[in-house]
Amino acid sequence: MGKLRGFLEYPRRAFVKRDPRERVRDYARYFSLQDENTLREQGARCMDCGVPFCHEGCPLGNLIPDWNDLVWRGRWRDALVKLHATNNFPEFTGTICPAPCESACVLDINADPVTIEQIELAIVTKGFEEGWIKPEPPDQRSGKTVGVIGSGPAGLAVAAELNKRGHLVTVYERDEGPGGLMRFGVPDAKLEKWVIDRRVRLLEEEGVRFECDCDVGRSVSTEELRRRHDALVIAIGSRVHRDLEVPGRELRGVHFAMDYLYQRNRAVARMEGRPARDVPPGAEITARGKRVVVVGGGDTGMDCISNALREGARDVLMLDVYPPLPPSGRPPMSPWPLPPKRTPTTYALEEGGKRRFGCEVVEILGDGDHVTAVRARRVEGTSSRDLRPIPGSEFVEPADLVLIAIGFAHPEHEGPIKELQLDLDARGNVRAPVYGTSVEGVFACGDARIGQSLVVTAIAEGRRCARVVDRYLGGTGELRRLPAEALFAYEDGDPNSLRHQAEVAGSVTVGEAFWVGPRDGR
Repeated sequence: MGKLRGFLEYPRRAFVKRDPRERVRDYARYFSLQDENTLREQGARCMDCGVPFCHEGCPLGNLIPDWNDLVWRGRWRDALVKLHATNNFPEFTGTICPAPCESACVLDINADPVTIEQIELAIVTKGFEEGWIKPEPPDQRSGKTVGVIGSGPAGLAVAAELNKRGHLVTVYERDEGPGGLMRFGVPDAKLEKWVIDRRVRLLEEEGVRFECDCDVGRSVSTEELRRRHDALVIAIGSRVHRDLEVPGRELRGVHFAMDYLYQRNRAVARMEGRPARDVPPGAEITARGKRVVVVGGGDTGMDCISNALREGARDVLMLDVYPPLPPSGRPPMSPWPLPPKRTPTTYALEEGGKRRFGCEVVEILGDGDHVTAVRARRVEGTSSRDLRPIPGSEFVEPADLVLIAIGFAHPEHEGPIKELQLDLDARGNVRAPVYGTSVEGVFACGDARIGQSLVVTAIAEGRRCARVVDRYLGGTGELRRLPAEALFAYEDGDPNSLRHQAEVAGSVTVGEAFWVGPRDGR
């Protein structure tokens, strides 16, 4: 795979980042791709490690060494076919996924890993630019209909896969546009929303229907949807916030991080002339000119920092209960090939945010009914589950705005879950061991089933759930087949090209994590 000694010859070249002093003045994407020659060299760094641990690191089982090699050889269209074989939306994962595949790269043991995420984004970007990615509606319809509740990555993936199998799919979204937290929780600086719109238009041209501003349980009952459809899929995400249970939590100026991010994403949408709901009078959450404290050290907290800086916050501080990172940047509880829970720096910290490790908020202070500061203490431990306070370490940090970003507990039970009386697991998620719930014909996938997770995991959940639903509707649940003309290579007549193999075999079968040739079984 790649060039035999490529990992020794070429250093890692990550995304090209815009100057932080410039990018905090706008909401455009803060990074861009390397040039094509550099990207090919990055593909050449894939080292033919024998056991590709990146497969284990990627919940989708992406064919990473395969398309790294194809990029190195300049066979971008073949690389796109390999990429789409396991991933419906590489433009999402190539942009906002924390890339557990790179943490599992064998090179990461003692060197810099392959820039897998960048190569992935480069492949799909070239696919759109060259016009290779086009609508592929199914040849025939099954006569069965499926309703998908929720349009996040899991809902979009299950809809895309079921549509390919010939079922007529309608996606119901309670907000004004599809995408879930990708649209309303992720800042435009990381994922510009035209990227989501482009993929949604493609799905619509393939036959998927979207009904936005449709709050199932309020706008329409779940029973009505059961009458409309032969199967229902619950893909509503995990949206019940974990709260900060400390004195002073009720003060004005203390908000959940996602409430702030929803408002900021909608504000950017209005600035760009896109449809967006207005903020009710008196409910605006703004960081402009304020001292902001973010509680929690994950991606959501970092996104809050980024947005607050773009609004013009006076300063932004993150308090994270996790221990400081060792010099290697990889905590002892996350040895290779596991992905670390925290990284030495992020785009938000580069832009001016500050982070303090090993800090636990114990009280929120106020003047009257508004927050003025947070009281915290230093703690020891490996995570929030085993914290030990350090005596005499308490401190007070001024704050005009406190944003709580400590995760989500489980999906909202009001609405479809309550109306259908679905069984729940011990954590409050929908109990669906093999995607089927306790109610006949109702399925669940994504964060609603497994709890909060990554965008790449949500897509994998949707793909697997689609196979179960397809079998329920009378399909085979097998992987879709692509015609020979859908596969190409730059070098016509190359006996090793995908196009040649397809022409010989007649067609190939695309697997979840591998290719299956109908003649030789490989």
